[in-house]
Amino acid sequence: MKENKVLVIAAHMDDEVLGCAGTILKHKKCKDKVAVAFIANRIYGHSFDEAKYQREKKHCLKAKAVLGYDTAVFMNKDDERLDSCIQDIILPLEKIVNSFKPDIVYVPFRGDNNQDHRAVFDACRVVLRPVSTGYIKYIFMYEVPSSTDQSPPLSESAFVPNHYVDIDAHINSKIRAFACYKTETRRYPHPRSGNSIKILSQKRGIESGFKHAEAFMTLRTKWF
Repeated sequence: MKENKVLVIAAHMDDEVLGCAGTILKHKKCKDKVAVAFIANRIYGHSFDEAKYQREKKHCLKAKAVLGYDTAVFMNKDDERLDSCIQDIILPLEKIVNSFKPDIVYVPFRGDNNQDHRAVFDACRVVLRPVSTGYIKYIFMYEVPSSTDQSPPLSESAFVPNHYVDIDAHINSKIRAFACYKTETRRYPHPRSGNSIKILSQKRGIESGFKHAEAFMTLRTKWF
């Protein structure tokens, strides 16, 4: 079987773990090449702090070591302001996509309550349009606990998965990877607690016949 090139596009450091960690681990077990593009830096209390950002980046690289993926790309765009100019995301993201030429791409959910997640999706829908990236076989939207689940009860904000990945063999590693983000973890019942991450994986598993699963919405499938 041909090895795939997989690109995960994340607005923030930790989105890749919350949304796709088990799936990343599964891709690596299949010998796929996996890259994660982080769009924004991280700010605290609505202001940027270089020391805190570098600490978060170290946490991210520790999580990368747990997940074992190949490449992390940091675009260093302004956190909480990605929606101010989508073009600032589109141009560098085009370079990443055109250079890597992924077979499979994971992107944030378009209805997330976080404006940066929505902005990244809007950039992705332009960069990944079929006329420009016809080589991409699959595109999936992932959910981010504490963001996707916090959206208002509007139809356009509903995350309705139609693709599930069995992560039963990887759920403990997913929780361990998220624990690397020491400044982002919270106590149960917060969605960013280890217990909550496991409960969500069980819920998605119940929906799909697995013990633990990650859920996605399919944007593109291409059969050859």
